[in-house]
Amino acid sequence: MSDFITKLENEIDASSLITDKSEMAKYITDWPGKITGNALAVLRPRNTSEVSKIMGLAYEFEIPVVPQGGNTSVAGGSVPDDTGNSVVISLERMNKVRDISVSAMTITIEAGCILEKLQQIAEDKGLFFPLNFGAKGSCMIGGNLATNAGGQNVVRYGNTRELCLGVEAVFSDGRIMNLLSGLRKDNTGYDLRDLLIGSEGTLAIITAATMKLFHPPQARSTTLAIIPDIDTGLELLNRAQAQTGGAVEAFELIPRVFLELVKKHAPQFQMPFPEIPDLCVLIEIAPTSPQNSNNKEVDNNAKEQLENILEDGINDGLVLDAVIASSEGQRREMWEMRESALEIITKEGNRIGFDISLPLNKVQAFVREMEFRAGSLVKNLRMCHMGHLGDGNLHYAIFPPEEDPDALNLKSEEIKKAVYDAISSFDGSFSAEHGIGTSKLFAMNNYKDPVALDIMQQIKVKLDPKMIMNPGKLLP
Repeated sequence: MSDFITKLENEIDASSLITDKSEMAKYITDWPGKITGNALAVLRPRNTSEVSKIMGLAYEFEIPVVPQGGNTSVAGGSVPDDTGNSVVISLERMNKVRDISVSAMTITIEAGCILEKLQQIAEDKGLFFPLNFGAKGSCMIGGNLATNAGGQNVVRYGNTRELCLGVEAVFSDGRIMNLLSGLRKDNTGYDLRDLLIGSEGTLAIITAATMKLFHPPQARSTTLAIIPDIDTGLELLNRAQAQTGGAVEAFELIPRVFLELVKKHAPQFQMPFPEIPDLCVLIEIAPTSPQNSNNKEVDNNAKEQLENILEDGINDGLVLDAVIASSEGQRREMWEMRESALEIITKEGNRIGFDISLPLNKVQAFVREMEFRAGSLVKNLRMCHMGHLGDGNLHYAIFPPEEDPDALNLKSEEIKKAVYDAISSFDGSFSAEHGIGTSKLFAMNNYKDPVALDIMQQIKVKLDPKMIMNPGKLLP
């Protein structure tokens, strides 16, 4: 291993190599602080050429590598194990914009570009990049691609995969693949871009990407609406999509359990209703209007559309009550509450969390089934089924009874199995947008279609014959 480090020192800039344990600390601990690994070194390449040199040497010496973006993974996918035999390759210094085209509505950026910065660059050009979620200020586009991240705008724009036109990547032996042309049609064989997106750095390191940009919505109107149940909420979503021509940008499910945690841990957020409701949806519509339209007129039209949707919903029993954001400040507060969900939930302490997706027509049945299955294991569990209802993605958290905080620990494995069994029986997925990492390897091994899993393992062996790419992640 000392020979590997010596060769690295001869091949890359000194500032790209960190071996001091104290300096490495932030790179070897995951964002939730639950996993701390160890590493031979942390490497911070400045460009794709340096990544290629690093991978060539890692391949020669059979050194495991852990690609890392903003290290915001909550599935353990971006930190090394505790052996100390691997190197972390942080893409944080590779954050340049290589090209932006207003006419083509594309941007080519390096993998270390922070998502919020990408959003701002697009905005400065009068365009819009729609990928959006709570970690936008620290997550990086390379990690977003590696996990095929989603967020609240998937209902309209799709996951990261749908926003990507091409990637540049470095494989385990140091070879560089450049598919950055930005073509919207390119049927020249297997789609290797799609293969790498969502592969969590187990096949190659994505070093740059060409992403789609969009015309920005000229107005947004946002509401927090109380609904009777999930199926009714989905009927409301379908009506809203029909009445706005598909301009529903977000449709977020917020249950009573979460609102009670907000009141307990984040009292700075004002509750818009006199009493905490059982179930709400946070809805945002964002019509795209001609840029020469009068801003006030566009704002009024968006608000009027939303008012009509809610009025019809109230008349037909789909909505029990609703509050429309009357100002940009109130709109931001609604979203800050939603985007603070992980922080608020974490403050409550002990929980079992899941990132799942279900067919829209089976979400309510799943929630009811889980109330029965988990409730039969531990009485009075608090189940928080919140998330991106518009695309069927729930961030499902189970808390112990308030009167017995330790009750969850005794039955945690049984509860996990009950959830995974239910997901499978309802044709859902145990991993919607956070990735597999190390936290879902059990589920991957036991619930993934066995033929699909075998094919993935064969692909892994072909592209990474020395098994050095993010070992122990994604594939059991």
